[in-house]
Amino acid sequence: MKPIWIVDDDQSIRFVLEKALLREDLPTRSFTNPREVLQALEHDGGEGGPQVLVSDIRMPGGSGLDLLTKVKEKLPGLPVIIMTAFSDLDSAVSAFQGGAFEYLPKPFDLPKAVELIRRAVEESQREEVAEERMAAAPEMLGQAPAMQDVFRAIGRLSQSNVTVMITGESGSGKELVARALHKHSPRANGPFVAINTAAIPKDLLESELFGHERGAFTGAQTMRRGRFEQAEGGTLFLDEIGDMPFDLQTRLLRVLSDGHFYRVGGHNAVKANVRVIAATHQDLEQRVKEGVFREDLFHRLNVIRLRLPALRERREDVAMLTRHFLQQSARQLGVEPKRISDAALSRLMAFGFPGNVRQLENICHWLTVMAPAQVIEAKDLPPEVLDVPTLGAEPRPEAAGSAPAASPVPAAEAPLAQALPVLQQGSTEALGWEQGLEAEAQALLAAGRHDVWDALTRRFESKLILTALASTRGRRIEAAHKLGIGRNTITRKIQELGLE
Repeated sequence: MKPIWIVDDDQSIRFVLEKALLREDLPTRSFTNPREVLQALEHDGGEGGPQVLVSDIRMPGGSGLDLLTKVKEKLPGLPVIIMTAFSDLDSAVSAFQGGAFEYLPKPFDLPKAVELIRRAVEESQREEVAEERMAAAPEMLGQAPAMQDVFRAIGRLSQSNVTVMITGESGSGKELVARALHKHSPRANGPFVAINTAAIPKDLLESELFGHERGAFTGAQTMRRGRFEQAEGGTLFLDEIGDMPFDLQTRLLRVLSDGHFYRVGGHNAVKANVRVIAATHQDLEQRVKEGVFREDLFHRLNVIRLRLPALRERREDVAMLTRHFLQQSARQLGVEPKRISDAALSRLMAFGFPGNVRQLENICHWLTVMAPAQVIEAKDLPPEVLDVPTLGAEPRPEAAGSAPAASPVPAAEAPLAQALPVLQQGSTEALGWEQGLEAEAQALLAAGRHDVWDALTRRFESKLILTALASTRGRRIEAAHKLGIGRNTITRKIQELGLE
């Protein structure tokens, strides 16, 4: 990971932040004035630049606000945190509200400062991943006839700012299509900001969308820009719009109608120059009939509708996508790409993929780690594929001494239960899970990764939570009880891990 750059003429501030961040395994690099930062950026050419920039406002040899403007010209996606005394805050807000990630008032609470910087790091890493996905989008979307309508629609909409509604099952790639629409639009040079409205608690969603003023509620120590302001001049992608609370639907309708909104606790209207793309896996017409989704908002969003086909509707894409994901997983792990036999590919193409493209990607990552040879055979496929009989196929025999096959998962639970591949304990066709973990760790370490702990911990926690939720039919409180964790903990983990 790139270092956190700290810019402050006060040595004690630099020292305290450096030590606190190093304790969190976050590398740092310190500067005493803006001029040194700009020289370092020129020398590095942006390649060895910062992950996050934390800068004071008032320093000898330059202003933090001027530095913000110049840095944003070179690295527009870089999160910048401005440190400021309370006396500077009011005058500073209007000057850098268009570019700063967040404000850190002095004197600051050190744990809160570290938490803020870590949040900025996560945002920066999400942007890096998003850029990689955007670059790979044409290859990942596929070439099946069922996708041609989507391609043509993206082409027809390339010079338009019209609102678009994307429908399709979970895991089918709705955000990927939204990014392609942004990439080929007149707003391509502006930001692309995505938010999953179902993943954020109702009482936080309003502030997340529209921002809040300082003092708007307990804990609101600074003014914060919402996603609408962050997407200024670009595109805002509202995923799972069907789950948006009814009262917030009214506020969203007003923004789409007149282009203005108010921050939480604010009295001055903020103009939004944003293109909205929405997505849902639900039947919004039915939601309207049930009275849980506003009909006027539905018609406002439903200007152009793009339906994304499920993977089972474009099985001819499975082979191309499988090879692509195997190559991608090999690059991520720093290993030789594996090949897949025709028999294994045929078995994959016959699978229903309730988790769609996302599930296929996870399966390919699993195979990169777990398949014993360079050529993947049908018997190497994960249990979730092998345990589903295909037309004319004999039931899969259990290996001697292995555990019996898992009981069938109810259809309503299948997408959740099969979102990640499952290693059956005792199976002789796969390594034990501890050996699999060891192999994965060795591959990541050999690749020179420095985030092995975080990467594997996230996957381990994801697996535990998804398995528990599958066993409780999605009931979070019961799942938390079975796992031995608190209700708030499982809710927070689901949000952090993107498991909604």
